[in-house]
Amino acid sequence: MSTTSIKKLYTLLPFLVFIFVFLGAGIYNNNFYILPSPVAIVIGIVSAFFIIKGKTKNKINDFLEGCGDKNILTMCMIYILAGAFATISKAIGSTDAIVQIGINNLSPAFYPAGIFLVASFLSLAAGTSVGTIVALGPIAVGIANASGSDINLIGAALLGGAMFGDNLSIISDTTIAATQIMGCDMKDKFKNNFGFVLPAAIIAFFIYIYVGVGNGNAIPNSQEISSQTFILVLPYLAVILLAFLGLNVFLVLIIGVILGGIFGLTFHSFNLLEFGQKIYEGFTSMTEIFLLTLLTGGLAAMIEKAGGIDSLLHLIKGKITGSKSALLGIGTFVGLTDAATANNTVSIVITGKVAQKITKEFNIRPRVTASILDTFSCFVQGIIPYGAQMLILTSFSKNTISYPEILKNSFYLYLLLIAVLIYIFVGKIKKSHIH
Repeated sequence: MSTTSIKKLYTLLPFLVFIFVFLGAGIYNNNFYILPSPVAIVIGIVSAFFIIKGKTKNKINDFLEGCGDKNILTMCMIYILAGAFATISKAIGSTDAIVQIGINNLSPAFYPAGIFLVASFLSLAAGTSVGTIVALGPIAVGIANASGSDINLIGAALLGGAMFGDNLSIISDTTIAATQIMGCDMKDKFKNNFGFVLPAAIIAFFIYIYVGVGNGNAIPNSQEISSQTFILVLPYLAVILLAFLGLNVFLVLIIGVILGGIFGLTFHSFNLLEFGQKIYEGFTSMTEIFLLTLLTGGLAAMIEKAGGIDSLLHLIKGKITGSKSALLGIGTFVGLTDAATANNTVSIVITGKVAQKITKEFNIRPRVTASILDTFSCFVQGIIPYGAQMLILTSFSKNTISYPEILKNSFYLYLLLIAVLIYIFVGKIKKSHIH
């Protein structure tokens, strides 16, 4: 590595400022979400104006160009549409319908597997692991307490299912970020990701059935499921199907919002004004990730123009011997970044520029890199004790839910890691020819 390249590594310091401020505030307050991430990134941006050499006018222009990058703005627009769809679907009862259909009349032996299955579908449909855990957590704890089932086993099944959808859903923050940064279609990334994630999920499902034998006592439940309950699942099913068929993600989400609105007007006596309010509520629910993505894009552009991204790329490439080690390097990089920021979407955005360049350099299929970014970040996010998912899960029953026990029973997450490593070494990861 040249001396010039080494010297330019200092331009990466603003990213480190952001990470240390965010991480430091979390450690000091024993709460990793007490300082809003957009505020932490602003501190990193301010430091960039002092650390990076050059005229202030040029640095401002670089920052604004980064904020206005097509991929960054596309991500932001998809975020707010996804927020609108998720909010409306929840308001009309689609989330509750999935839970009712999936959990109703389960025998105790199937509680862990059932929770895993329902969480997987709900997170795939809603695009949020945190939202899935919030929705299913009280139910999972209630089932465990009432039946005498192992609450840590059921909690681990819930966590695994939540991360399954977070990794795959076309309206998940991580999928949106990974596909937009890598410039690939969501449909292609979904199919690519699904190929190695599905076997892991199937094996985990049967493991949860096996370990669920003799797990607790049955809970009497004579509740019938109405036809309306099944109908309310249709907006989620429509979004999943249309996305899988390759329809443009903007159209998919707009159709989902309209369909949700129609169901709301029909079944919940929504009026048009309330429908509009729910759309805006969905927009504002994505404010943090919207601002964080926009500001991180600007900071990344400043660092890239100053030579920091190329310097880091040069450093990483010295450890890479081919496409397989390149993907392992990308996976490790995004995983470590997630461990530092406790946010899988942020970790993808931060590492995206380097991943882009490595992908092009080693002729890797963009959809493959998108899958690797998403999968490794979701795996780490699922196992760190200070991630939102684990914190919310353990908060439901602090006296009985144990982090080490949850980790021990998180079969899906370990199978996911094994599956993605196997895919890296035996999958078709390179383009057939160079364009």
